[in-house]
Amino acid sequence: MTDRAEPVTTEDRFAVLALDCVHREYPNKISHVLNSAEDVAAPSELTPAFYGCFDWHSSVHGHWLLTRILTTRPGSVYEDEIRAKLAKSFTEENLAVELAYYTTEGRRSFERPYGIAWYLQLVLELEESDDPQLAESRETLRPLESAIVAEVMDWLPKLAYPIRLGTHNQTAFAFGLMLDYARGVGNAELERALVEKTLAFHRDDVDCPLAYEPSGEDFLSPCLMEADLMRRVLFGAHYSAWLARFLPQIPLDGGADWLEPGVVRDASDGKLVHLDGVNLSRAWALEGIAGALAADDPRVPALLAAAERHKETGIAAVSDEHYSGGHWLASFATYLTTKRGLALDLRDGG
Repeated sequence: MTDRAEPVTTEDRFAVLALDCVHREYPNKISHVLNSAEDVAAPSELTPAFYGCFDWHSSVHGHWLLTRILTTRPGSVYEDEIRAKLAKSFTEENLAVELAYYTTEGRRSFERPYGIAWYLQLVLELEESDDPQLAESRETLRPLESAIVAEVMDWLPKLAYPIRLGTHNQTAFAFGLMLDYARGVGNAELERALVEKTLAFHRDDVDCPLAYEPSGEDFLSPCLMEADLMRRVLFGAHYSAWLARFLPQIPLDGGADWLEPGVVRDASDGKLVHLDGVNLSRAWALEGIAGALAADDPRVPALLAAAERHKETGIAAVSDEHYSGGHWLASFATYLTTKRGLALDLRDGG
């Protein structure tokens, strides 16, 4: 929009990036199973709610970003534009097509687990709001939500091993988003399944090789995301002891230089720019880990110092200069700066 107001807050700057991409159809990278020639269609025909921002999952968390701005930063200079964008996407007709697409034969693993975890996070954002427009959208998104939850419940018992990659297929990050959703909407069955699987996968993990990170295309830390997930299922002394076994390399001197931020040498490269995302996601994971420890735990200063260093590096990289990063990094930055992962009281005293 040529007459758009200048951003007032940091989150406004992030909102601009999402506003400019949620209905930008091209360039586009689709992960699409063709069952016949009839399945050849434009992205906006295949998935009419989530076709922008280069790929489905980025579109979903771009819409989450806009919703998050409405719920955490009321009075944004972009409120009217945000509301218009969400209204255009979240129609019953659009979501009916999305549901039909998701439940078509051959697509059971569509966007699993990363994209569907972000969809549930979007639903959670709507669930928590008493805004009339967002409450209406929450009902509009419910049918696809139900289908996704049913698929996750079918998938979890069959998943024999964790997926420890630093990219989309990683289970630790997705389980964290899903667990926050399950607790936020009161889905005890999904919560129980996720907790049981998390403990089965990770309770006995020790000595995570943090020195091997990051890989050259990571946007999620396998070690730190696992620790951020485990703070959601182990509490107090149990979590503290587990963390000591899992990440013994956390220093006690309060310094930040024990974990170097990822380096991006070409921000126009869609894979290399992932390292800007790893800095942002590391920052929120480090904050989450620190927040789960006692205030006087000697590891907390080093965790927070490293978090601040990664946050500063990551936020500085969020811009519209290259669409390779501009279509998604703002969502990661918003998750960090609005402390979404810390927003729920997740402690059940277990």
